[in-house]
Amino acid sequence: MLPMHNALITEFYSAFQRLDAEAMSACYTEDVLFSDPAFGELRGRDAGDMWRMLTTRARDFSLTFDQVHSDESTGSAHWVATYLFSQTGRTVVNHIQARFVFRDGKICEHHDHFDLWRWSRQALGTQGLLLGWTPLVRNAVRAQALKGLQAFQASR
Repeated sequence: MLPMHNALITEFYSAFQRLDAEAMSACYTEDVLFSDPAFGELRGRDAGDMWRMLTTRARDFSLTFDQVHSDESTGSAHWVATYLFSQTGRTVVNHIQARFVFRDGKICEHHDHFDLWRWSRQALGTQGLLLGWTPLVRNAVRAQALKGLQAFQASR
């Protein structure tokens, strides 16, 4: 099982490098649980739609990944996404640590962890530097991310 799960993680991030959200979503179980600081928790199709939205909107995007490890039920990887944040036109270099849980040869849980304050300083500039650590900004970022996802889903 070990090589299959390392291969699954590699397949997921290789698809992300190609901005292929359908291939990314195919790595997930139908009831996948995804979480990160920006979107909070997403389940099932919402997780796939988040990747569909992000890949279609990606500008000046690149991704690297390493430190892929797994066992029979869990895995992890480190990845770095570099992109232009569309709302401000600022470049973001986001370092993310991912944890996975596997079931039936697919990812059933995907948890991304990154420093939201660091992200907000890059994406939002001075406002992020001064307020990015506060719950107010964290909640605003999450609300905006979910609003964008809902608008994306409504347009499909």
